[in-house]
Amino acid sequence: MTAHTQAQPPRPSAQLKAGALGATGIMFMVVAAAAPLTVLAGVAPLAISIGGIGAPAGYLAAGVVLTIFAAGFTAMNRHTRGAGAFYAYITLGLGRTLGAAAGVLAVVSYNALQIGAYGLLGTQSAAAFDRFTGLTAPWWLFAGVGIALVWALGRRGIDVGAKVLGVLLIAETLILVLLAAAVLIQGGNGGLTAGTFSVDALTHPGMLAILGFCFAAFMGFESTALYRSEARRPDRAIPRATFASVAFLALFYCLVAWAVVQAFGDADAAAAAAADPPGLFFSAMDSYVGGWAGDVMYVLVLTSVLASQLAFHNAINRYSFSLAGDGLLPPVLGRSHPRFLSPANAGAVQSVLAAVVVSAFAVAGADPYLQLMLMVNTPGVLGVLTLQALTSAAVLAYFLRRRSLRGAATASTCAALAMALLALALWFIVARIGLLTGAGTAPNAFLVGLVPAVLIVGIGWALHLKRHRPDIHALIGGQDVRSPPAPAPGDPSGP
Repeated sequence: MTAHTQAQPPRPSAQLKAGALGATGIMFMVVAAAAPLTVLAGVAPLAISIGGIGAPAGYLAAGVVLTIFAAGFTAMNRHTRGAGAFYAYITLGLGRTLGAAAGVLAVVSYNALQIGAYGLLGTQSAAAFDRFTGLTAPWWLFAGVGIALVWALGRRGIDVGAKVLGVLLIAETLILVLLAAAVLIQGGNGGLTAGTFSVDALTHPGMLAILGFCFAAFMGFESTALYRSEARRPDRAIPRATFASVAFLALFYCLVAWAVVQAFGDADAAAAAAADPPGLFFSAMDSYVGGWAGDVMYVLVLTSVLASQLAFHNAINRYSFSLAGDGLLPPVLGRSHPRFLSPANAGAVQSVLAAVVVSAFAVAGADPYLQLMLMVNTPGVLGVLTLQALTSAAVLAYFLRRRSLRGAATASTCAALAMALLALALWFIVARIGLLTGAGTAPNAFLVGLVPAVLIVGIGWALHLKRHRPDIHALIGGQDVRSPPAPAPGDPSGP
């Protein structure tokens, strides 16, 4: 092993704040990234209008698939020291070249998810400003304020961000629990039923069409592994946070969406959702709780989007930080703040990129929701699902080469099943991509083609490094690849 490939202790300027997060703090990060209130109030009505009253069960189905994925994903956690998540795991299982491509795709995908949502933040903030003050202001002004606030909180460090996200997440969860409880206590519209879970509802032709919405509702849960270097007892905290996040989101989405179906009745819920998707939850809140609660929920939708933006900002910065430390991105992105020990340089660059993209859409007069939000987010959703499928393949390959490890058989089985299910889900989503974008054939082909294009660029860059800078290529994947971790307890063979 050469001097170039030996794992060196990080410089003070390349360290993150160790021990800053427990399992609960990590869970707040990833659940906040999913933005439960935004998903339910903003997207679930569209899913109900297309998939019918069985739509709430779609969230459970996505949760089951992602739980299977998480079983293999977290099993790899015991055998890695790095914090690169998809990037590190795919490198371990499938090699440095594909790992580098995965790292590049992760940065692009999370940026697409985060930056696109500024269109939603700007739109909802402008509407709320008009509702409560009677005044109008451009959407891009609120988006700009959001970018600045996210940058400032991200710069202060992961523990500060976790506290803010925790408060916002609890608030949005409580308002939805209040709505669900009110509907259940009052018996819904004509009595509570289990029609959502009937054979007719589950086999509705629109159920396959809403898979994109259901899987997109969990975006970001897998970023638990990104916080390994900042977690307390990461071998326990990361698996706990991962499974807790998936379980909470699947059950919470299903329960609240089912309660709203009950609020309108099995016979009328889909029609009500189709007639006024943005107002469905607010109408239910006004009817079952009161107008004051609708106003509160209106504000909390804004904080839900803001919390999601901060969580994705933190995830993007840690990917960039890892890739910069391994030579795949400029070294300046791998330097942390001397006081806050946050990836401040990566955060500043990400915020500038967001400002540039938002400004471009604003100058072009583009619709902040239909174009900035939906069009920019779509490659992000497809990219993350692709990375999940590749990670499952990497976990399968890794444990097939290490069959003697404790839990290898279970991890391999779960990874193989998850890979097949995620590939199937991805195929269904691409086949019905128009439901996510509302765009024509040519724009949809471009958006879908971005994912393989980014992977090809990443592979080309890695091959270039392998040929011309083998010292940098050898660093890909972090210390996961350069320095095998010690055997886990009960694993006499070692990894």
